[in-house]
Formats: sequence, C-alpha cells, structure tokens
Amino acid sequence: MRRPIITLLTDFGTQDHYVATMKGVILGINPQCTLIDITHEVTPHKIEEGAFVLANAYSYFPKGTIHLAVVDPGVGSGRKPILLVTRDHFFVGPDNGLLTLAVQKERVREGIGITNETFFLSQISTTFHGRDVFAPVAAHLSLGIRPSLLGQKLDSWVTLDFEEPGIIGGDLVGQVVHIDAFGNLVSNIRESQLLQFSQGRPCMIKTGGKGITGLKKGYWEGKKGALMAVIGSGGLLEISVREGSARKALKLKRGAKIKVIVR
Repeated sequence: MRRPIITLLTDFGTQDHYVATMKGVILGINPQCTLIDITHEVTPHKIEEGAFVLANAYSYFPKGTIHLAVVDPGVGSGRKPILLVTRDHFFVGPDNGLLTLAVQKERVREGIGITNETFFLSQISTTFHGRDVFAPVAAHLSLGIRPSLLGQKLDSWVTLDFEEPGIIGGDLVGQVVHIDAFGNLVSNIRESQLLQFSQGRPCMIKTGGKGITGLKKGYWEGKKGALMAVIGSGGLLEISVREGSARKALKLKRGAKIKVIVR
C-alpha cells in the first residue's frame, strides 16, 4: 500500500515556523505521510493567486492525494473550513473561494463543512487554523476516515468570479491572471481560444502599450531581453522576456489587459 500524499499550499512563506509547525502536526498524527510543498510563496492574502497555482498543480498528483490549501485572510472569522471531495482528490481549506479553480476542473462528489472538533487540535487559536484545524483534518483523512465524520454536508460553498476573455471591438481581450517567479505575465487566454479566434491568421498581442507580433514556439526562439508571446506550460498565452522579466519590462500587475488583434 502506498504512502498517503498531502500537498501544502499557503501564503506563509518559509522565513517563520508556520509551515514546519503544520507539517509537525500532520506527521504527529500520521508519520507515514508523504508531504509535498506546492508553494508557500503565494502573495499574502491573495486568494485568487493561490487558486490559480493550486489549479495548475493538483492534477499531476496521484489519485487519492489530499490537497491542503491555506490562504486565509478571514482566519478566526465566521468563514467555514471545508472539505471538497472529487473523483480523484480531496481538497481541504477555508471556504473563501481558494478551491474554486481546482474544483471547476473536477466534479465535486461531496462537500463537507468541517465542524467536528474531535479532529482538531485540543486548543484552537483564532489566528492559526492552518495548524489547529486544517493540518489535523488532512492528517486524519490520510488515515482513511470517512469524510462525513468531519461535519455536515454542504450543498454550496464560496466561489470566486474569475473573468473570462471576450471579444471586444473585434479583438480578443483577456487579462494577466498570474505573474510567476521569472516575471512571465500569464493571461487567462487559453490556447484553444486563441486558435479559434485567429483561424490561422497572423496576430498581434498588445499589452502595456507594446505590440508583439505572433507567437514563439518556446523561450529559446526569443531574442535575449526582448518581449515575446508564447503558450506556456499551462496552455495559456503568456508574455515573456528571454533571460529577463516581462513584469519589469512592462511594469504591469495582475489584472492588466491583454489584447489579441488579427490583421
């Protein structure tokens, strides 16, 4: 029997003790867990960013993986801790929309509002539910407890409204939804949408007052220091600079518009 896997995604960073403490709680309950860090460098309190990263990582893990995600500016408030169970995965986190994009790709079979304190730590801080609630719940799940034991069935949960690209004035218009560690500006325009829109015709991508002609097959095709457009590993249009940073070159932030123009 393979060891259970729990992934962790947070905005805690690695400078402090928070991540290690969560791992200690999990291993104290189930020492046989394999713990995998997706990232702990989500921009603090940026739920949408955490949702994007989780959605791009979770599906590459084996069936039965438990995904523990904590980007939780409402910690200690009335927001619920939840468990969403899909065909292949378990998602544990706050009911604040963090799980939106991941479960859009799956069919949720069971939603649970986590209320059974039997599976929490004995003392619950109002500021660190990652340690006191989410970590022990994920650990108990890895031991094989039935999700229904954790609390009450949910028929709905908080979802975030992520804007979709659209046709405006004859152009395909999207926006920057993520900026990675290399400074690549990742848009919400999927490759399939771009191909359907362009129909094989030459296109120009405009953003930040700059125009980029056509797509490169990969970063290697770009000139060093020059802007280029590529389809990234997640199947999304992105603006990049070979051996540089598109974020710094264009001084753009998440939410900036990206326009595709067909000539």
